[in-house]
Amino acid sequence: MKIQRKIELLAPAKNLACGLAAVDHGADAVYIGAPRFGARASAGNSTDDIARLVEYAHIYNVRVYVTVNTILRDEELKDTEQLIGELWRMNVDALIVQDMGILRLDIPPIPLHASTQMDNRTPEKVRFLADEGFRQVVLARELSLHEIRRIHDACPQMPLEVFVHGALCVSYSGQCYASQACFGRSANRGECAQFCRLPFTLTDADGRVVVRDKHLLSLKDLNQSDRLEQLLDAGVSSLKIEGRLKDEAYVKNVTAAYRRKLDDILARRTEYVRASSGTCRYSFVPQLDKSFSRGFTHYFLEGRGEEVASFDTPKSLGEEMGKLKEQRGGWLSVAGVKPFHNGDGVCFIDGQGRLQGFRINRVEGNRLYPAGEVPRIKPHTTLFRNFDQDFERLLARKSAERKIRMHWTLSETDTGFALAAEDEDGCRAVLSFAYPKETARTPQTAHLRTQLSKLGNTPFEADGEPELRLTGEWFVPASVVADWRRLAVDRLLSVRRATYRREIAVRHPGKQPFMQTTLTYLGNVMNAEARRFYLDHGVRQVAPAYEAQAVRGAVLMFCRHCLRYSMGWCPVHQKGNSPYREPYYLQASDGKRFRLSFDCKNCQMKVYAAE
Repeated sequence: MKIQRKIELLAPAKNLACGLAAVDHGADAVYIGAPRFGARASAGNSTDDIARLVEYAHIYNVRVYVTVNTILRDEELKDTEQLIGELWRMNVDALIVQDMGILRLDIPPIPLHASTQMDNRTPEKVRFLADEGFRQVVLARELSLHEIRRIHDACPQMPLEVFVHGALCVSYSGQCYASQACFGRSANRGECAQFCRLPFTLTDADGRVVVRDKHLLSLKDLNQSDRLEQLLDAGVSSLKIEGRLKDEAYVKNVTAAYRRKLDDILARRTEYVRASSGTCRYSFVPQLDKSFSRGFTHYFLEGRGEEVASFDTPKSLGEEMGKLKEQRGGWLSVAGVKPFHNGDGVCFIDGQGRLQGFRINRVEGNRLYPAGEVPRIKPHTTLFRNFDQDFERLLARKSAERKIRMHWTLSETDTGFALAAEDEDGCRAVLSFAYPKETARTPQTAHLRTQLSKLGNTPFEADGEPELRLTGEWFVPASVVADWRRLAVDRLLSVRRATYRREIAVRHPGKQPFMQTTLTYLGNVMNAEARRFYLDHGVRQVAPAYEAQAVRGAVLMFCRHCLRYSMGWCPVHQKGNSPYREPYYLQASDGKRFRLSFDCKNCQMKVYAAE
């Protein structure tokens, strides 16, 4: 008999509204930012909102993970300790953390998940984290299926979490210091200034311009929706959607799209089972290219091959709609198979490689009448829709409902009747009601079943017809049946909450030595407790974090994205030769220069601040 593995779809929540939408649209787990100390400083949430999300999510056995994944200063440790205690008391399921100093705080037995900011990309690192009591590990986005499988084979008991959709950081997460170096805003402190989305000019050692004013470090967005089964077979248990800064419409559409894809797999592959309860129904057809994207990539899931960057723009392109046929006066015509609508947003890349756009005032057949002036567009230019007015209207309303199957049984007792409710998870509530048995003038079966099936705005839906175990046609008014139904539903909800299986972490100080005996600034150690943690695990020298003490000549970015490869000059994969002399430099619009170096052994491009 195969061992079944629970699979969770993990959705982001910028705020409470996004979190509730994620649950309604099919998430098995939701991650949300704490009031402080999250890796998206602008996406913090009050503890009251987190508590409301937890209460709602747990009805459906949906877990709530809270991000506390910045590196911490010494003076922040006490506040962090208090915050974690408060999150534990409100039944948060786990914390996503980066700072190892947290393991030395006096915290409750709340499960800890290792954030991708911890740079988790080797079996050795994951084994170490398992030894330290971590209950889930978020792997680096850059890993291939082969690398993920190696980690799973080495640590089969550790649930592995992998990003499947959304924005990509060009540097390994947790190993990017460009924002701190250039703007004093640390990515490891939740304040990334998105240095990688800026335009740069690429020059060579002789000052010759290779590429001018392009977004050379800006990546496309991840989309593994057609690779989910391969990820599960490689050992992944948690499929994570990026987007704690995204709006509610994004969360609805993307969560629903992945829910449908995943459910199709679970229906075929019985060794994989869903991690939460309830069935979702949607009032729209999910479509990933209707939400924010810079174009899609599988990144390095199947090794190096496709182009992963989006040089022309760091903004959303949306869905490809067709090509321009002609432009005359106040209108333009499009050759395409999808219709535009009044109010849609249209964008295109102009002849200089810049993103341009306009809003449609009205549509007549294949003719678009723009609102305002539109620049001249070359014939055959590809047009994209980056705002679909009709689709956004659908998502602005209630667009999904999630229902837990339950079964009614109404039976007789000596003093009246008993109503039992049992749901799809085996939770059961039985209430007895003293009520006289009076023979009805007409048959009551259809009436009773109709009243019991009216579950309305509750989380439940009837699984088949209510079962009636009655010896006669007893008269019970509709209002009385409605009261019984309401009380039984309330009791069943109470039973679900009382029987919710919350994981309790058992942490024993690990004895496994850390993989290194020396930690540079790359260890991101910013407080005394984190330093002591590593010293206790065999590290002899611990340098302070870059945020605490800048390092002259430090690598600011470690990238698997490689500009030599993008230009066709990779000596390993393309056997290419560059007509330019190294080193290459990236020059920003403010004149700052950044030297590039290429580590072919580890297949990395490194970005340094130029001396």
